[in-house]
Amino acid sequence: MKKISILVTENTVIQSIADPQYCFETVNYFLNVKGKPSMFDVQLVGVSNGVRLNKGRYSIHPDKLIDEVDKTDLIIIPALFGNMDEALESNKNFISWIVKQYKSGAEVASLCVGAFLLASTGLLKGKKCSTHWGFIDDFSKMFPHVNVQPGSIITEESGIYTSGGANSYWNLLLHLVEKYTNRETALLISKYFAIEIGRSSQSFFAMFKGQKQHNDEDIKKAQEFIERNIEEKITVEELAEKLAVGRRSLERRFKKATNNSVHEYIQRVKIEAAKRNIETSRKNINEVMFEVGYTDTKAFRTTFKKITGITPVEYRNRYNKIETESIQVE
Repeated sequence: MKKISILVTENTVIQSIADPQYCFETVNYFLNVKGKPSMFDVQLVGVSNGVRLNKGRYSIHPDKLIDEVDKTDLIIIPALFGNMDEALESNKNFISWIVKQYKSGAEVASLCVGAFLLASTGLLKGKKCSTHWGFIDDFSKMFPHVNVQPGSIITEESGIYTSGGANSYWNLLLHLVEKYTNRETALLISKYFAIEIGRSSQSFFAMFKGQKQHNDEDIKKAQEFIERNIEEKITVEELAEKLAVGRRSLERRFKKATNNSVHEYIQRVKIEAAKRNIETSRKNINEVMFEVGYTDTKAFRTTFKKITGITPVEYRNRYNKIETESIQVE
């Protein structure tokens, strides 16, 4: 029987503790119905006898304290909540235990922004990692030696798993169920919980907000110019001239401040504007394309899919409420 230790952390999202427990115990239930033995010994593990969450509205009492767990097979780190520095400080007592268990053969999985606690152990250094798309920039600044995968729902490397934003952790849970049991069981669980199995990207959920949490005023001016002129074909040379700085200096400072090259930033701003336009208007894809400064249909489609993971037409079919309501009325 595989031992699963779900951490009961402070400053956490309660569902990301309850859902993994529910998932693996449901697998046991279906196995038992078929006359087969349970496969998972699921325990909540903490550093204290009780944790109060959501302003004290809920209390969770671990089955065991970490000092009582000599060996486990899988550690699940739930999603943290609130200020990440505070969340990491309140959960620092888990770090050495996680490292010890991993070195003893345990696998480790983080859900959503639980990746911050996982990265704090040092186990992610040089490895791939996914987390919530809204926290990518903060994560990259805090853990520059981790290979962040912005669009990924799941990463797996050397017995370490991470998942993308919010409810996408269910895709990681299904991945683990399939790995530890079989495809048939994973499909059964996906149907039971009504979760789309095999979803691999969170890119089309992401909203680009522009990285302005820096102190380089020239770069902020460049960002604002780009955002005010999405319909124009802006070049690095044009920006450098407007700011009276050298091209190489601009490119270096821009990358340092925003974690994007100038070209990448321009693309992301244009595609974000295109997404909003597609969601809220009846304009066809070509009209949207022209409004954000693209004249080449292939280039627009390629860039849109690179950033969102799906084509403009697929995005419209998913998220254009006007089109959806029109179809329903007809």
